[in-house]
Amino acid sequence: MEELYPRAAGRLGAYAELLATEGTLRGLIGPREVPRLWERHLLNCALLERLIPEEATVADVGTGAGLPGIVLAIVRPDLQVSLVEPLLRRTTFLQEAVEQLDCTNAEVVRSRAEDLAPASFDVVTSRAVAPLGKLAGWCLPLCAEGGLMLAMKGSSAEEELAGSERELEALGAEEWHVHQLGVDELAQPTTVVSIVAGRAARGSQHRRRGR
Repeated sequence: MEELYPRAAGRLGAYAELLATEGTLRGLIGPREVPRLWERHLLNCALLERLIPEEATVADVGTGAGLPGIVLAIVRPDLQVSLVEPLLRRTTFLQEAVEQLDCTNAEVVRSRAEDLAPASFDVVTSRAVAPLGKLAGWCLPLCAEGGLMLAMKGSSAEEELAGSERELEALGAEEWHVHQLGVDELAQPTTVVSIVAGRAARGSQHRRRGR
């Protein structure tokens, strides 16, 4: 981590400690995850920043304990990150984390994704929130036209994407891809589905399919 993000290493370490202590006590991180916080969670999330344009506004939907949103805010100070989470016990933890880690470019938003203003963000991120088709229904409307939905997924991402194409077309998606990040840096690379948002859903005609 220090080699990839030397300027962020100290604050990421403080966040890891917070997750391992308060995050575990409050049931936001399972005790078995503590030994692998760095590789499986922090670094895994940090690599997502490679797909995000400079100075973008980012909504992290269903952020939970702040993954990937807080990590992105730490490694990319140019971003403005909204940590979107409906549950009070989680937003309480998130607010404490943002203040302790001095994440001045992150704000906690207690809300469901579907209650946010449409077309408000350049990028909408998520990690292990819901099946892709359902997730796209929450996230794509939040993206400005031409914006990006970035969904961190597991090894079945290709199959999940293939099964969601009709829903993506109906939502006005322009193109979609599966990315493998950190292939040479992590034992288990970060798998991300990227979807380019088009205009509001007006049927599926004239949509381009990216591969």
